[in-house]
Amino acid sequence: MNGIEKVATREGFNVLLCQSNEDLSREKRNIEALLAAQVEGILVSVSANTQTDLQHFEQVRQQGVPLVFFDRVPELPQSMAVILDDFQGAYQAVRHLIEQGCTRIAHLAGPQHLNTSRNRFLGYKAALEAHGLPYQEEEQVYSLPALTHEAGRLGMQHLLALDPPLDGVFAAYAIPSVGALEVLREKAIRVPQDIAFACFSNEPFTTMTQPQMTVVDQRAEQMGETAVRLFLQLLKRGPSYVPPHLILKPELIIRDSSLHLSHEPREPR
Repeated sequence: MNGIEKVATREGFNVLLCQSNEDLSREKRNIEALLAAQVEGILVSVSANTQTDLQHFEQVRQQGVPLVFFDRVPELPQSMAVILDDFQGAYQAVRHLIEQGCTRIAHLAGPQHLNTSRNRFLGYKAALEAHGLPYQEEEQVYSLPALTHEAGRLGMQHLLALDPPLDGVFAAYAIPSVGALEVLREKAIRVPQDIAFACFSNEPFTTMTQPQMTVVDQRAEQMGETAVRLFLQLLKRGPSYVPPHLILKPELIIRDSSLHLSHEPREPR
């Protein structure tokens, strides 16, 4: 939002913020309200529950209002979007866990109909396969029912029941990661000595956890700035312009949650 507002304000636009709270019906109502307000363009990151029902976005295009997606992008032909290379970000994070000595790494995965979740899962899987590590989806991957703190708690409890035990976790989203770390702390499982942990999204709170979280920075501010620039292109060139998908490069930020600095022996669980 900072990136969107900064560039939009500089270009003379006012920004209206609507939140779906991961609810498709609310997303639809937001779109209706924005169209009724005769906005000059709409920038969207779709809700976690947006799947094949995309008529509200088709309505935006039918009315000739510039539409740009960012981060989460629906399967909509000829849509303009700015996204992150989620596959590469996940691959880097899992490769880092492997370099720290992890050999049994689980994945807290998001809803697979979302492009972000799907590509992060594929990056996780590819990193394991590239380094010759075993992969059993039915055991090592827990699909979060929601992108919430409580879902992260439930997912971590499920993964801790696996035998043999895990020594690494890669989570697709930051908020569930807080719940997962909470469970590990309650069970006196040391991070990173017993389980190394990394997640997606460099949210401010990831530096406030104990330990601080290793994260994939998804270039949020740059993504917002780029989304506005794409909107300006579309506004200038009109509906005949064939829109592109711009892909930003991720950055792995290594913090204490994944660093086996001393490589000390792990305690049996």
